[in-house]
Amino acid sequence: MAKQPMLKFVSVERDMPEKRAADARREDFHEIYAEFAAQKAAEQASRCSQCGVPYCQSHCPLHNNIPDWLRMTASGRLKEAYDLSQSTNTFPEICGRICPQDRLCEGNCVIEQSGHGTVTIGAVEKYITDTAWDNGWVEPITPTAKRDESVAIIGAGPGGLAAADVLVRAGVKVTVYDRHDRAGGLMTYGIPGFKLEKDIVMRRVKLLEDAGVAFVLNCNVGDDISFQDIRAKHDAVLLATGVYKSRDLSGPGAGAEGIVRAIDFLTCSNRLNFGDTVAEYESGELNAEGKNVVVIGGGDTAMDCVRTAIRQGATSVKCLYRRDRENMPGSQRETQNAEEEGVEFVWQAAPKGFVGNPVTGVIVQKMRLGAPDATGRRSPEVIEGSDYTEDSNLVIKALGFEPEDLPTLWGEKDLAVTRWGTVKAAFGTHQTDLPGVWAVGDIVRGASLVVWAIRDGREAGDNILETLNAKAAIAAQ
Repeated sequence: MAKQPMLKFVSVERDMPEKRAADARREDFHEIYAEFAAQKAAEQASRCSQCGVPYCQSHCPLHNNIPDWLRMTASGRLKEAYDLSQSTNTFPEICGRICPQDRLCEGNCVIEQSGHGTVTIGAVEKYITDTAWDNGWVEPITPTAKRDESVAIIGAGPGGLAAADVLVRAGVKVTVYDRHDRAGGLMTYGIPGFKLEKDIVMRRVKLLEDAGVAFVLNCNVGDDISFQDIRAKHDAVLLATGVYKSRDLSGPGAGAEGIVRAIDFLTCSNRLNFGDTVAEYESGELNAEGKNVVVIGGGDTAMDCVRTAIRQGATSVKCLYRRDRENMPGSQRETQNAEEEGVEFVWQAAPKGFVGNPVTGVIVQKMRLGAPDATGRRSPEVIEGSDYTEDSNLVIKALGFEPEDLPTLWGEKDLAVTRWGTVKAAFGTHQTDLPGVWAVGDIVRGASLVVWAIRDGREAGDNILETLNAKAAIAAQ
């Protein structure tokens, strides 16, 4: 009888890939986790309990078939594991790196709930697909047929690229319009290299280019080409613009020089790592070297900013967040990584105002947590008389993102939006009220996760195909 390859969570402890020492990793932008070796990946995958109701799968937005590809990995069937992983996820090696597994699949693992420590799902997912790339198992995209229809996708982030993948495989002509000079959206210019090295994103983009996807870059819809012209040129249009409008700060001195947006700071850093020359870095505006940096916010963007500032050579880096550690929205794993690298977190603290122009300090007011709000989270309340000044000559606003006013920017008043400014789109189909226009990702959800954008893009791609097929069938009658 063959030896049971699974259910080893009692005898095998949870283990993560080796993490580079903090002193070493804070000197560069390379990823901080090493790759699993084959034996270690199989060993960790073998800890899966193969439970009858796989909560890891049901709590994954893509409903990845996690138990099955863990079993295949434990049995050494890596190509099969990759094929299964790729069947539900356009970018498994990216999700393996940047998904907050502690809040999704791993956080809902049954053996985690029983006290044995979760299966390291993300690290195994990353290992499977990296191995596939190394062994040439990631095959070129070969369209099943050539079709005459064309689809425009506005936005080259994860949602747009996932839809492009679905459509180009079906033989549809796909054109992607994006404001940046490289595709990838926030995967390219928002997420730092120490979480997601950029060659990982670029090789996926090249796969799509080689399949025939046309990228129109440095293109601002509404300025360089009108939304109406795009609609006229294509049989369908998908909006996948993301949300790029930063939430702002208020209070005295909020407009001072030296107070910058997180998206500008991160984009500048990522451009530098591509080898670009960035004027705002050369001038010092977006350069943390030798400065006392204060980042305001407690989400994943704030974690990206504090860890980037450390690598740029900041003298000190502090993160202000108005709630406590348990109530912060960002990944606990990222918070721990940041602390290891020298970031100081100032919990239950919020900015009241700013000193100097250029800025020299942040006036901080201490907070306490009061009664829960409508979401169930305890609301922060100001502690009167607790104000003090935190020295800082670079303040980074990481307060989240809001949608741009697309109906006004694009002169399209019939594009329906919610009271939050996000585009209205039907659940499941992602169709908007405009005929032939779909919308996915953050522009519909608000600022969310890459994995949700991938799910939306795949679903919208399928629905666009169904719509095109129905039209073709009618025309053929």
